[in-house]
Amino acid sequence: MVLLKVKFPFQRRVKVAQGLWLFSWLATVSGALIFTLGIFLKSELRKRSEVMDNTEIHAVPNTLIIVGLASVVINFFAGRICQDSLDVARFPRWRGFIVPYFAGAALFALLMLVAVIMSYAMKGNLEESLKIGLKNGIRFYKDTDTPGRCFQKQTIDLLQIEFQCCGNTNFKDWFEVQWISNRYLDYSCKEVKDRIKSNVDGRYLVDGVPFSCCNPSSPRPCIQHQMTNNSAHYNYDYTTEELNVFRRGCREALVSYYMGLMNTIGVLVLLFFLIQMGVLVSLRYLQTAMDGVVGQENTECETEGYILEKGVKETIKLTIQKIAKIFQPNQVQNEQAESAPGTAG
Repeated sequence: MVLLKVKFPFQRRVKVAQGLWLFSWLATVSGALIFTLGIFLKSELRKRSEVMDNTEIHAVPNTLIIVGLASVVINFFAGRICQDSLDVARFPRWRGFIVPYFAGAALFALLMLVAVIMSYAMKGNLEESLKIGLKNGIRFYKDTDTPGRCFQKQTIDLLQIEFQCCGNTNFKDWFEVQWISNRYLDYSCKEVKDRIKSNVDGRYLVDGVPFSCCNPSSPRPCIQHQMTNNSAHYNYDYTTEELNVFRRGCREALVSYYMGLMNTIGVLVLLFFLIQMGVLVSLRYLQTAMDGVVGQENTECETEGYILEKGVKETIKLTIQKIAKIFQPNQVQNEQAESAPGTAG
Protein backbone atom coordinates (compact mmCIF):
# COMPACT_ATOMS: atom_id res chain seq x y z
CA MET A 1 0.00 0.00 0.00
CA VAL A 2 1.49 3.34 -1.11
CA LEU A 3 1.74 5.85 1.73
CA LEU A 4 0.43 9.41 1.16
CA LYS A 5 0.15 9.28 -2.63
CA VAL A 6 -0.32 12.58 -4.53
CA LYS A 7 -0.82 13.17 -8.27
CA PHE A 8 1.65 15.54 -9.96
CA PRO A 9 0.79 17.07 -13.34
CA PHE A 10 3.70 18.62 -15.24
CA GLN A 11 3.03 22.18 -14.05
CA ARG A 12 2.82 21.10 -10.42
CA ARG A 13 6.15 19.26 -10.70
CA VAL A 14 7.76 22.41 -12.09
CA LYS A 15 6.30 24.59 -9.33
CA VAL A 16 7.34 22.10 -6.62
CA ALA A 17 10.89 21.95 -8.03
CA GLN A 18 11.18 25.74 -8.19
CA GLY A 19 9.66 26.31 -4.77
CA LEU A 20 11.73 23.55 -3.20
CA TRP A 21 14.90 25.01 -4.72
CA LEU A 22 14.24 28.28 -2.87
CA PHE A 23 13.22 26.39 0.27
CA SER A 24 16.40 24.31 0.19
CA TRP A 25 18.53 27.46 0.12
CA LEU A 26 16.53 28.79 3.08
CA ALA A 27 17.37 25.52 4.86
CA THR A 28 21.04 25.98 3.86
CA VAL A 29 21.05 29.40 5.52
CA SER A 30 19.33 27.82 8.55
CA GLY A 31 22.12 25.25 8.74
CA ALA A 32 24.71 28.02 8.67
CA LEU A 33 22.83 29.77 11.50
CA ILE A 34 22.78 26.55 13.54
CA PHE A 35 26.55 26.27 13.05
CA THR A 36 26.96 29.91 14.14
CA LEU A 37 24.79 29.34 17.23
CA GLY A 38 26.90 26.32 18.13
CA ILE A 39 30.12 28.33 17.84
CA PHE A 40 28.60 31.19 19.89
CA LEU A 41 27.37 28.87 22.65
CA LYS A 42 30.70 27.05 22.80
CA SER A 43 32.60 30.34 23.08
CA GLU A 44 30.27 31.50 25.88
CA LEU A 45 30.84 28.25 27.78
CA ARG A 46 34.59 28.46 27.28
CA LYS A 47 34.59 31.99 28.75
CA ARG A 48 33.47 30.50 32.07
CA SER A 49 35.47 27.27 31.83
CA GLU A 50 37.47 28.23 34.95
CA VAL A 51 34.31 28.08 37.06
CA MET A 52 32.92 24.92 35.45
CA ASP A 53 33.92 21.48 36.62
CA ASN A 54 33.37 19.30 33.53
CA THR A 55 33.15 19.44 29.76
CA GLU A 56 29.97 17.35 29.33
CA ILE A 57 27.94 20.52 28.81
CA HIS A 58 29.90 21.11 25.58
CA ALA A 59 27.92 18.24 24.04
CA VAL A 60 25.14 20.65 23.04
CA PRO A 61 27.30 23.19 21.12
CA ASN A 62 29.35 20.36 19.58
CA THR A 63 26.15 18.71 18.31
CA LEU A 64 24.92 22.03 16.93
CA ILE A 65 28.19 22.60 15.08
CA ILE A 66 28.12 19.11 13.49
CA VAL A 67 24.43 19.33 12.59
CA GLY A 68 24.84 22.85 11.19
CA LEU A 69 27.68 21.85 8.88
CA ALA A 70 25.84 18.70 7.78
CA SER A 71 22.67 20.70 7.11
CA VAL A 72 24.56 23.09 4.82
CA VAL A 73 25.92 20.17 2.77
CA ILE A 74 22.61 18.28 2.72
CA ASN A 75 20.56 21.24 1.58
CA PHE A 76 23.16 22.27 -1.00
CA PHE A 77 22.66 18.89 -2.68
CA ALA A 78 18.88 19.24 -2.27
CA GLY A 79 19.07 22.47 -4.27
CA ARG A 80 21.09 20.74 -7.00
CA ILE A 81 18.60 17.86 -7.17
CA CYS A 82 15.69 20.30 -7.47
CA GLN A 83 17.48 22.19 -10.23
CA ASP A 84 18.21 19.02 -12.22
CA SER A 85 14.67 17.69 -11.75
CA LEU A 86 13.53 20.37 -14.22
CA ASP A 87 15.53 18.50 -16.89
CA VAL A 88 14.57 14.83 -17.40
CA ALA A 89 17.92 14.18 -19.10
CA ARG A 90 19.93 15.29 -16.03
CA PHE A 91 17.76 13.89 -13.22
CA PRO A 92 18.65 10.14 -13.66
CA ARG A 93 22.25 10.77 -12.52
CA TRP A 94 20.92 11.36 -8.99
CA ARG A 95 18.95 8.09 -8.77
CA GLY A 96 21.83 6.08 -7.27
CA PHE A 97 22.64 8.87 -4.80
CA ILE A 98 19.14 9.64 -3.59
CA VAL A 99 18.63 6.71 -1.16
CA PRO A 100 21.85 7.22 0.88
CA TYR A 101 21.14 10.96 0.71
CA PHE A 102 17.76 10.51 2.40
CA ALA A 103 19.28 8.18 5.01
CA GLY A 104 21.99 10.70 5.89
CA ALA A 105 19.57 13.65 5.86
CA ALA A 106 17.14 11.82 8.14
CA LEU A 107 19.97 10.95 10.55
CA PHE A 108 21.14 14.55 10.87
CA ALA A 109 17.55 15.78 11.17
CA LEU A 110 17.19 13.39 14.10
CA LEU A 111 20.42 14.78 15.60
CA MET A 112 18.93 18.24 15.26
CA LEU A 113 15.97 17.12 17.32
CA VAL A 114 18.32 15.53 19.87
CA ALA A 115 20.17 18.87 20.17
CA VAL A 116 16.85 20.57 21.00
CA ILE A 117 16.11 18.02 23.74
CA MET A 118 19.65 18.29 25.11
CA SER A 119 19.46 22.08 25.26
CA TYR A 120 16.47 21.84 27.62
CA ALA A 121 17.75 18.83 29.59
CA MET A 122 21.23 20.09 30.46
CA LYS A 123 20.17 22.33 33.35
CA GLY A 124 21.05 19.68 35.95
CA ASN A 125 24.55 19.11 34.53
CA LEU A 126 25.11 22.85 34.26
CA GLU A 127 24.11 23.49 37.89
CA GLU A 128 26.32 20.68 39.18
CA SER A 129 29.26 21.83 37.06
CA LEU A 130 28.94 25.43 38.29
CA LYS A 131 28.41 24.36 41.89
CA ILE A 132 31.77 22.58 42.02
CA GLY A 133 33.57 25.02 39.71
CA LEU A 134 32.51 28.15 41.60
CA LYS A 135 33.30 26.51 44.93
CA ASN A 136 36.86 25.85 43.74
CA GLY A 137 37.10 29.31 42.18
CA ILE A 138 36.23 30.99 45.49
CA ARG A 139 38.62 28.71 47.39
CA PHE A 140 41.51 29.58 45.07
CA TYR A 141 40.65 33.30 44.93
CA LYS A 142 43.62 34.23 47.13
CA ASP A 143 46.21 32.16 45.20
CA THR A 144 47.37 34.96 42.90
CA ASP A 145 51.00 33.79 43.16
CA THR A 146 50.26 30.10 42.47
CA PRO A 147 50.91 28.84 38.91
CA GLY A 148 47.67 27.84 37.22
CA ARG A 149 45.58 29.96 39.59
CA CYS A 150 47.11 33.39 39.01
CA PHE A 151 44.04 34.76 37.21
CA GLN A 152 41.39 33.11 39.41
CA LYS A 153 40.87 36.32 41.41
CA GLN A 154 40.42 38.38 38.26
CA THR A 155 38.00 35.79 36.83
CA ILE A 156 35.81 35.75 39.93
CA ASP A 157 35.83 39.55 40.34
CA LEU A 158 34.87 40.17 36.71
CA LEU A 159 32.21 37.45 36.93
CA GLN A 160 30.61 38.98 40.04
CA ILE A 161 30.64 42.46 38.53
CA GLU A 162 29.28 41.40 35.14
CA PHE A 163 26.48 39.16 36.46
CA GLN A 164 25.84 41.25 39.61
CA CYS A 165 26.19 38.26 41.88
CA CYS A 166 28.18 37.29 44.97
CA GLY A 167 29.51 33.91 46.03
CA ASN A 168 28.35 30.50 44.89
CA THR A 169 24.92 30.34 46.51
CA ASN A 170 25.05 33.78 48.20
CA PHE A 171 27.49 36.25 49.78
CA LYS A 172 27.89 34.12 52.93
CA ASP A 173 29.99 31.62 50.95
CA TRP A 174 32.89 34.08 51.33
CA PHE A 175 32.63 33.78 55.14
CA GLU A 176 33.63 30.09 54.90
CA VAL A 177 36.91 30.46 52.98
CA GLN A 178 40.11 32.42 53.46
CA TRP A 179 40.00 34.70 50.43
CA ILE A 180 42.78 37.08 51.64
CA SER A 181 46.29 35.85 50.82
CA ASN A 182 48.70 35.22 53.71
CA ARG A 183 51.21 37.65 52.25
CA TYR A 184 48.77 40.51 52.89
CA LEU A 185 48.25 39.59 56.56
CA ASP A 186 50.26 41.17 59.35
CA TYR A 187 51.08 38.26 61.64
CA SER A 188 52.46 40.63 64.27
CA CYS A 189 48.95 42.03 64.71
CA LYS A 190 47.08 40.55 67.67
CA GLU A 191 43.73 40.62 65.86
CA VAL A 192 45.13 38.55 62.98
CA LYS A 193 46.74 36.06 65.39
CA ASP A 194 43.57 35.67 67.45
CA ARG A 195 41.41 35.14 64.37
CA ILE A 196 43.74 32.46 63.00
CA LYS A 197 43.98 30.70 66.38
CA SER A 198 40.22 30.71 66.79
CA ASN A 199 39.88 28.66 63.61
CA VAL A 200 40.50 24.92 63.77
CA ASP A 201 42.04 24.84 60.28
CA GLY A 202 44.29 27.81 60.99
CA ARG A 203 42.63 29.92 58.31
CA TYR A 204 41.97 33.65 58.37
CA LEU A 205 38.19 33.79 58.07
CA VAL A 206 36.31 37.08 58.08
CA ASP A 207 32.69 38.13 57.77
CA GLY A 208 33.47 40.10 54.64
CA VAL A 209 33.37 39.84 50.87
CA PRO A 210 35.56 41.07 47.97
CA PHE A 211 34.91 44.51 46.49
CA SER A 212 33.33 42.96 43.41
CA CYS A 213 30.30 41.97 45.51
CA CYS A 214 29.43 45.62 46.18
CA ASN A 215 26.23 46.86 44.61
CA PRO A 216 26.86 50.26 42.98
CA SER A 217 23.11 51.00 43.03
CA SER A 218 23.13 51.21 46.83
CA PRO A 219 23.05 54.80 48.18
CA ARG A 220 25.20 53.79 51.15
CA PRO A 221 28.98 53.29 50.81
CA CYS A 222 29.69 49.60 50.51
CA ILE A 223 29.97 47.65 53.73
CA GLN A 224 32.10 44.68 52.73
CA HIS A 225 33.98 44.04 56.00
CA GLN A 226 32.56 43.13 59.43
CA MET A 227 29.21 42.64 57.77
CA THR A 228 27.70 40.88 60.80
CA ASN A 229 29.04 43.40 63.34
CA ASN A 230 26.38 46.07 63.90
CA SER A 231 28.59 48.11 66.24
CA ALA A 232 31.29 48.49 63.58
CA HIS A 233 29.04 50.69 61.43
CA TYR A 234 26.81 53.63 62.25
CA ASN A 235 23.07 53.13 61.92
CA TYR A 236 23.45 49.57 60.72
CA ASP A 237 21.63 46.30 61.45
CA TYR A 238 22.62 43.39 59.22
CA THR A 239 19.58 41.32 60.28
CA THR A 240 17.01 43.82 59.08
CA GLU A 241 18.74 46.22 56.72
CA GLU A 242 19.02 45.33 53.05
CA LEU A 243 22.74 44.82 52.55
CA ASN A 244 24.47 46.83 49.84
CA VAL A 245 26.11 43.79 48.23
CA PHE A 246 24.65 41.60 45.51
CA ARG A 247 22.24 39.13 47.06
CA ARG A 248 22.02 36.64 44.21
CA GLY A 249 24.56 33.81 44.03
CA CYS A 250 26.68 33.47 40.88
CA ARG A 251 25.50 29.91 40.25
CA GLU A 252 21.90 31.07 39.99
CA ALA A 253 22.92 34.01 37.79
CA LEU A 254 24.97 31.86 35.40
CA VAL A 255 22.36 29.09 35.19
CA SER A 256 19.72 31.70 34.40
CA TYR A 257 21.94 33.23 31.71
CA TYR A 258 22.92 29.97 30.03
CA MET A 259 19.45 28.42 30.21
CA GLY A 260 18.08 31.60 28.62
CA LEU A 261 20.54 31.04 25.75
CA MET A 262 19.66 27.34 25.58
CA ASN A 263 15.92 27.99 25.49
CA THR A 264 16.28 30.55 22.70
CA ILE A 265 18.60 28.28 20.71
CA GLY A 266 16.26 25.33 21.32
CA VAL A 267 13.29 27.19 19.82
CA LEU A 268 15.35 28.30 16.79
CA VAL A 269 16.74 24.81 16.18
CA LEU A 270 13.24 23.33 16.46
CA LEU A 271 12.08 25.80 13.80
CA PHE A 272 15.05 24.82 11.60
CA PHE A 273 14.18 21.14 12.19
CA LEU A 274 10.65 21.73 10.86
CA ILE A 275 12.12 23.51 7.82
CA GLN A 276 14.51 20.58 7.26
CA MET A 277 11.70 18.03 7.50
CA GLY A 278 9.64 20.12 5.05
CA VAL A 279 12.55 20.01 2.59
CA LEU A 280 12.97 16.24 2.95
CA VAL A 281 9.26 15.45 2.57
CA SER A 282 8.90 17.75 -0.45
CA LEU A 283 12.06 16.36 -2.04
CA ARG A 284 10.77 12.81 -1.57
CA TYR A 285 7.55 13.71 -3.39
CA LEU A 286 9.52 15.36 -6.18
CA GLN A 287 11.91 12.42 -6.51
CA THR A 288 9.17 9.78 -6.73
CA ALA A 289 7.17 11.94 -9.14
CA MET A 290 10.25 12.35 -11.38
CA ASP A 291 10.95 8.60 -11.28
CA GLY A 292 7.66 8.16 -13.09
CA VAL A 293 8.79 10.48 -15.88
CA VAL A 294 12.11 8.74 -16.56
CA GLY A 295 11.78 6.49 -19.63
CA GLN A 296 8.52 8.07 -20.79
CA GLU A 297 8.25 9.56 -24.28
CA ASN A 298 5.92 12.28 -23.03
CA THR A 299 7.94 14.03 -20.32
CA GLU A 300 4.99 16.29 -19.51
CA CYS A 301 2.74 13.41 -18.45
CA GLU A 302 1.05 13.23 -15.06
CA THR A 303 2.85 11.12 -12.44
CA GLU A 304 2.34 10.09 -8.84
CA GLY A 305 4.49 11.04 -5.88
CA TYR A 306 4.50 9.34 -2.48
CA ILE A 307 6.41 9.10 0.79
CA LEU A 308 6.71 5.31 0.94
CA GLU A 309 6.12 2.82 -1.85
CA LYS A 310 4.71 0.35 0.69
CA GLY A 311 3.29 0.62 4.20
CA VAL A 312 5.44 1.49 7.20
CA LYS A 313 5.68 -2.10 8.50
CA GLU A 314 6.48 -3.51 5.07
CA THR A 315 9.11 -0.83 4.46
CA ILE A 316 10.82 -1.57 7.80
CA LYS A 317 10.77 -5.30 7.05
CA LEU A 318 12.28 -4.80 3.58
CA THR A 319 14.95 -2.46 4.97
CA ILE A 320 16.00 -5.07 7.55
CA GLN A 321 16.18 -7.71 4.83
CA LYS A 322 18.36 -5.45 2.64
CA ILE A 323 20.72 -4.77 5.54
CA ALA A 324 20.92 -8.52 6.24
CA LYS A 325 21.81 -9.20 2.60
CA ILE A 326 24.68 -6.71 2.80
CA PHE A 327 26.34 -8.76 5.57
CA GLN A 328 25.34 -12.16 4.20
CA PRO A 329 28.12 -12.40 1.53
CA ASN A 330 30.71 -11.74 4.24
CA GLN A 331 29.33 -14.63 6.28
CA VAL A 332 29.45 -16.95 3.25
CA GLN A 333 33.06 -15.93 2.53
CA ASN A 334 34.02 -16.54 6.15
CA GLU A 335 32.42 -19.99 6.11
CA GLN A 336 34.24 -20.85 2.86
CA ALA A 337 37.54 -19.64 4.35
CA GLU A 338 37.03 -21.78 7.45
CA SER A 339 36.15 -24.88 5.43
CA ALA A 340 39.05 -24.45 2.98
CA PRO A 341 41.81 -25.92 5.24
CA GLY A 342 39.68 -28.99 5.98
CA THR A 343 39.05 -29.60 2.29
CA ALA A 344 42.71 -29.28 1.48
CA GLY A 345 43.55 -31.87 4.15
